[in-house]
Amino acid sequence: MRQQSYHITQARLKLKNLLVSVLAIVFTIFTLAAPALATDVYDIANPNTEDVWVVDQAKEISLANQRKLSSTLQQLARETGQEVRMVAIRRLDYGETIDSFADEVFTNWYPNAEAKANQTLLVLDTLTNTVAIRTGENAQKLVDKDIANSIVEETVGYNLRSGNKYNQAFLDASDRLVAVLSGEEDPGPPAITDDIQIEGTFTKAEDTDAGSATVWVIVLLLLATVIPMVTYFWYVGFPGN
Repeated sequence: MRQQSYHITQARLKLKNLLVSVLAIVFTIFTLAAPALATDVYDIANPNTEDVWVVDQAKEISLANQRKLSSTLQQLARETGQEVRMVAIRRLDYGETIDSFADEVFTNWYPNAEAKANQTLLVLDTLTNTVAIRTGENAQKLVDKDIANSIVEETVGYNLRSGNKYNQAFLDASDRLVAVLSGEEDPGPPAITDDIQIEGTFTKAEDTDAGSATVWVIVLLLLATVIPMVTYFWYVGFPGN
């Protein structure tokens, strides 16, 4: 009887170790897959509840540059009343566009025209390398449509096309927005050189979707293999016991 109890105890210990190993593998896979998950509007820190000027969900903006940008934008707000916030995300949700996402964030943060009036929002998605700017009524008088389009296409866009320079893109966009919102002359976009390779700097959404699908297939295959095995050993015991 004691021998049988010993074998049962050993079998359960082996089962426990196996389950721990499986959970560790699954956790690792999900951790690696986490960056591919889409960003929801409510994942973004709200400036109404937090002192936030730069939100980097994409983990592309260095801490030094985040501090520099935050200091510059805080000073702009103190001196002019105009507030600029910048958001970088890793990927949009299925069916979402950079414009619809920017609209949702802008409305969520500033629910009425009065709250929006002196606000400017720049949003960048690093998967598609797309950018959008939203401005309130007062800010729009300074950052007109032409300037906004130029910042998107010629300032941020230029830095993305020249090698996904996300940090420089935010810094250059900040320089232009701060100047214009301070009533100064628009410094304009960076000088464009001829050695930029435009093709190949944009990550295709289908490529990332395929990668995510592969991860899920691996997880499902792993679970489909291990769960029946664990169930079998639970009922009949391990071989040799």
